[in-house]
Amino acid sequence: MDENGDQAGVVSIQDALERADAADLDLVEVAPGSTPPVCRLMDYSKFKYEKIKKAKEAKKKQKVIQNKEVRFRPNIEEHDLKTKVGKAREFLDDGDRVKITIMFRGREMAYLDRGPLLMDKIMLHLGEDVHMEYTPTMEGRFLTTVVTLKKGGN
Repeated sequence: MDENGDQAGVVSIQDALERADAADLDLVEVAPGSTPPVCRLMDYSKFKYEKIKKAKEAKKKQKVIQNKEVRFRPNIEEHDLKTKVGKAREFLDDGDRVKITIMFRGREMAYLDRGPLLMDKIMLHLGEDVHMEYTPTMEGRFLTTVVTLKKGGN
């Protein structure tokens, strides 16, 4: 193929190299597996540059979803609860997933029934557009769940 993308037909390697040299371009093998192999006249460095530029542009438009974690204790006071829920809400509004963890330590293990009540309170404070990805589960000393914004939320 020539520099305009038109087919030049079957050409010997020597003739193709001479054409590339005359046009001040590179001879690039596009399809080595075909018979005969397909080559193209192009400015290879410009081609690589544009390819990298397109990849960077596509990467700019992506939003990477991060996992954030907010930890609570069962005996948390109302103001501290609102502060931590506010931070979790900021993470959600930024498009991140938030792992909510309620930590039980020492004697608090005797009051595991407070965990689901606190989780309900947290969900109430977060708002109706927040959705739990799975029901809260007890993993050792931690009651955890992951929340995200509902589709079409915000």
